[in-house]
Amino acid sequence: MGVVTCEFEVTSPVTPTRLFKAFVLEGAKSVELEGDGKPGSIVKINFVEGLPFQYLKHMIGRHDENNLSYSYSLIEGGPLGDKLEKISYENQFVAAASGGSVCKSSIKFYTVGDYIITEDEIKALIRRSEVVYKAIEAYLLANTDACN
Repeated sequence: MGVVTCEFEVTSPVTPTRLFKAFVLEGAKSVELEGDGKPGSIVKINFVEGLPFQYLKHMIGRHDENNLSYSYSLIEGGPLGDKLEKISYENQFVAAASGGSVCKSSIKFYTVGDYIITEDEIKALIRRSEVVYKAIEAYLLANTDACN
């Protein structure tokens, strides 16, 4: 198993608090929880139509509402396929100097066996993450009462 780490940022006109709530607390069609919701619990998130994945299974790392940060590992569904064992994310929403917010992400890709993930595959996976991010952003912009 290999591990590749990358960093990326996405900007948004939406406030950090609303984005945090949408991503961590309210941004799914339905959620199934295995465990008590604390670190180590498994969460299956079923998404609304229009996103690139129907569902994802995460193992909860940490959620810090004071710092608008959270971590989790994607362990099933979405982009994993047969080449990735898991993808671990650490995300934080911060205020942007010009208003809105910046989502700062650190992502670790854990490959299966001796598979070596390419830079193009990493870029494609990040683009898919950005599609989900922008879809949630679009929902929040269209529904100004959501996640307040």
